[in-house]
Amino acid sequence: MNVHTALKTPTVAQPRAVGSVRLSTKDVSGRTAIDGLYQQGAAKAVFPRAARGMTAVLLNTSGGVTGGDRFDYAATAGTGTHLTLTTQACERAYRAQPGEVGRVETRLCVEDNATLWWLPQETLIFDGCAMTRRLSCDLAPSARALIVEPMCLGRIAMGEDTVHGQFSDRISITRGGVPLVLDAWTLSGDMTGQMARPAIGATATAMVSLTYIAPDAEAQLDTIRALLPATGGASLLTQDTLVLRALAPSGYHLRKTLLPILDHLTGGHLPICWRL
Repeated sequence: MNVHTALKTPTVAQPRAVGSVRLSTKDVSGRTAIDGLYQQGAAKAVFPRAARGMTAVLLNTSGGVTGGDRFDYAATAGTGTHLTLTTQACERAYRAQPGEVGRVETRLCVEDNATLWWLPQETLIFDGCAMTRRLSCDLAPSARALIVEPMCLGRIAMGEDTVHGQFSDRISITRGGVPLVLDAWTLSGDMTGQMARPAIGATATAMVSLTYIAPDAEAQLDTIRALLPATGGASLLTQDTLVLRALAPSGYHLRKTLLPILDHLTGGHLPICWRL
């Protein structure tokens, strides 16, 4: 008698992207230079010529973040240096498998008399995404920082006008270990519907969070407010800490608001990849 044994197809885990970049800078005769660099997996950094300090452009070679992906970035602007961190293009939070969440963690440190600009391009949130993002930044008492996180919900040009999923974002900034700024938000379920509520987004599909920490923050407030639309606002937390939030109906309108502000705060030294 022939006995036939049914072969079961083994459950194979979907491939997931993992990446890490760790970077530190040092001052060499008044010039910002790399002190340490580590790159692993799908995360890379390239260093185009910069008119001011050093610019590192972060690349995600997997093309985006989906459920189960893990990305880890760490950067230290050493004493007296100027470091700009940006991204080659917009990051994409893709559809995730049920029960899987993509995670991105960024840790920044700014030492005495150093300046760090964190200027990633927009994160595009796709229908069905599941992503958690955490950014922490610790500054020395004499350090300066510009921290920007823009976000766009859905791909309007592709007809994606309804987005469901989950996205959790948290920005924590400390000075000498003492809390200075904590900015956190979460959307879950019908994200488009939640953003449509008058008290949340009033139908906006794009927004930005910006923190500027420098001795001239108070002097910049009136200029920044004049560049904002009616859906944006800026305030001082302390004499040298300016925070901004702005909403926009699309990524295009968000850039129209954001680019003049970034140009002003960077003295015209916004990374060129923002303009391509």
